[in-house]
Amino acid sequence: MGNAPMEVLDSFVSTHKQSQKTTKKPLRKGKSLKEPNAVMKAVEAPESGKAFAQKKKSHMSGKTKLQGQRKICQLYPPTGKSVLVVESVTKAKVIQGYLGDMFEVLPSYGHIRDLAARSGSVRPDDDFSMVWEVPSAAWTHLKSIKVALSGAENLVLASDPDREGEAIAWHIIEMLQQQDALCEDISVARVTFNEITESSIKSALLAPRYIDVNLVHAYLARRALDYLIGFNISPLLWRKLPGCQSAGRVQSAALSLICDREMEIDEFKPLEYWTVEVELSRKELGPLVSSYLTHFDSRKLNQFSISSHAKALDIERKISSSKFEVGSPKRSKIRKNPPAPYITSTLQQDAANKLHFTATYTMKLAQKLYEGVQISGDQAAGLITYMRTDGLHISNEASKDIHSLVIERYGQSFASENPRKYFKKVKNAQEAHEAIRPTDIRRLPSMLLGVLDEDSLKLYTLIWSRTVACQMEPATIDQIQLDIGDATHSIVFRSACSSLEFPGYQAVYEDVEMKSICNYENEGNDGDEVFNILSDLKSGEPLYLGKVELKQHHTHPPPRYSEASLVKKLEELGIGRPSTYATTIKVLQDRNYVTVKGRVLYPEFRGRMVSAFLSHHFSEVTDYSFTADMETELDNVSAGLTEWKGLLRDYWTRFSKYCDHASNVHIHQVEKMLEKTFGDFLFASLLDKSRTCPSCLEGTLIFKVSRFGAGYFIGCDQHPKCKYIAKTLYGEDDEEVTSQDNKNVEEPKVLGVSHGSNEKILLKNGPYGSYVQLGEDRKGYLPKRASVSRIKDLDSITLEDALELLRYPVTLGNHPDDGQPVTLKLAKFGFSIRHRRTIAPVPKVVK
Repeated sequence: MGNAPMEVLDSFVSTHKQSQKTTKKPLRKGKSLKEPNAVMKAVEAPESGKAFAQKKKSHMSGKTKLQGQRKICQLYPPTGKSVLVVESVTKAKVIQGYLGDMFEVLPSYGHIRDLAARSGSVRPDDDFSMVWEVPSAAWTHLKSIKVALSGAENLVLASDPDREGEAIAWHIIEMLQQQDALCEDISVARVTFNEITESSIKSALLAPRYIDVNLVHAYLARRALDYLIGFNISPLLWRKLPGCQSAGRVQSAALSLICDREMEIDEFKPLEYWTVEVELSRKELGPLVSSYLTHFDSRKLNQFSISSHAKALDIERKISSSKFEVGSPKRSKIRKNPPAPYITSTLQQDAANKLHFTATYTMKLAQKLYEGVQISGDQAAGLITYMRTDGLHISNEASKDIHSLVIERYGQSFASENPRKYFKKVKNAQEAHEAIRPTDIRRLPSMLLGVLDEDSLKLYTLIWSRTVACQMEPATIDQIQLDIGDATHSIVFRSACSSLEFPGYQAVYEDVEMKSICNYENEGNDGDEVFNILSDLKSGEPLYLGKVELKQHHTHPPPRYSEASLVKKLEELGIGRPSTYATTIKVLQDRNYVTVKGRVLYPEFRGRMVSAFLSHHFSEVTDYSFTADMETELDNVSAGLTEWKGLLRDYWTRFSKYCDHASNVHIHQVEKMLEKTFGDFLFASLLDKSRTCPSCLEGTLIFKVSRFGAGYFIGCDQHPKCKYIAKTLYGEDDEEVTSQDNKNVEEPKVLGVSHGSNEKILLKNGPYGSYVQLGEDRKGYLPKRASVSRIKDLDSITLEDALELLRYPVTLGNHPDDGQPVTLKLAKFGFSIRHRRTIAPVPKVVK
């Protein structure tokens, strides 16, 4: 690229003899592009340290132009033919309608080339040179662009306004140059816009620029980094963890989050606590006031102050013999600010929570709204601004339009006095683009009925409502808190309530027209009736005790991630970018590492194995701070502050050592590591805690890889002498064995307490299904367990059911020949009698 600090050498590299250069012949005017080879090698000439330091010092813009091309001038109004390239057909059609015949708008259909999907496409020993592969369909698209350039004055590259979009523009220039399709008298320009409207497109054409080489460098660094991680770790996974497919930089960090949470749930021990609630009234038949106990014996209660039923009963007795009166009420007003406008992550979170859309589906709909729809007749327009953004700012013009609409629709008192400015507080925010908003705030959702499909309209309504709300006044909420105690204040109850005094921005979410399209629950107040009762009570006024309710509770493990909460966590940690959240979650599902059940992300066992393997042998890849710091470094490359090949060299030096070490780890070492890590999970439902093989009675059940590397199983360590297999975790059918048709209980669920031992009866999940357990897990103690596979509906299991299951196995007596015990066992398909290795089913007719 001429004066740019990168140039393309050895444009065509033979797949058979890569050292043999291809002789290039200039294409005659109008001649179609050839396909001499689908594999291209681009070697970017590295900048010297001195040159790069000088560039940083001089604060160069990083924009570069093609050798010999004339200076870029404003492209609108047109003075000659221009070819404008965008990414999609839909976008091309909409923009063509804005610009007229002097512009020919063509789609590139996304990237026209990518790294060859094979080993050796990034070469650290060759200064990180890269081998690019051009899909066959891309040659057709390139040919269309070349034909259109015949007689054109300008080539205008208008791909998306982000790192990937800049890379697409760069790839197009590189390919056209390599094919001699760019004449020196053709001006090549880059334009970007944040929304697809006529005014935005024409404004962009008034401010053309050169390719931003810093953004291209950041793209190359990111692409090389992801390739080096994926193409070095994935083969190791295939060899060391049969059935596990791949690993990636952001993907592995996200998987680690999900699996770490699962480990927290496995190790969680529920704790019992009690709360006391009462109903009080002015008169014996007057309106009731609900209150909860906050102080007892003049001490403030914490969550675990009442730890048993006996303590709760003792408190109830003292409360029942006491008299109560109203204390001094506390009144306050709070102002609840409107939410910030949407960015990619918050849109995905809200769409998941309120509309139950997946992140992938949300982005698919948002892409369609951004690219444009046919509104009426020949009128087409993009409905929202660019949807891959972490910026919270809104243009001054858009803010004024929103302010004007709020006054017209809701009144002057609802409009913010000055435009509200929002700033990102999340790690690694780039804030290069506006927040997601409608391109025309006066295009109400109701105007798009019949234009958009139901789900697209719901998403547009969500965006429209949030955009309007963000420029409105805060809601004002009136709060009251009332303490009610005995004469000595040794026993104190508290009642609290709030009432909406001024709705402010919440008026948007109560808008009847909006609710008819997208009726999701909005945060509300507690109700005026209770608020009025509390407000009417006077200090010192006596109250009569009504009902006393003792409530037993158990602490719950941390919740598993949903798509929305995972996106939020990734954003908080600075892992990934707005454009990667949806694809990251989809890849984890496609690899069978994660399953979505009821909008909750459950790690499959193979996903947990991959995460454990990476944590042991590639700790840097799964380390949250490393992944976030790498995003910061890539941002520094984008800003021209970090040299991209230096970044790759530093990382590769460390990463290659991890690869060398992991490649020398024997598969049996991996088996032992996994068994140690997941032993409690793998063997949780075995009735024989010694793990003695029930077939040969000599071996021990262990975690093993299958003979042909198809998966893992629990089997006897005396193989091949004993071929007993307790459970196949997954095998040749590549289907992971799960229980109860993938039904799970939110474990551990406390069913009650055993009458004899006073131990808790728990319902839990194991690798072979759900089971009930007598007592909690603790060191040196093996609680009794029983499978619940006979019961189809887990929610219907009662304490009595669990106690009945835990009765078995029952020793019927000793065998007269050898004195060994004869036991009655309960299995999935009925009862069986067992003596040593002999097992006989009990006929169903036997009672």
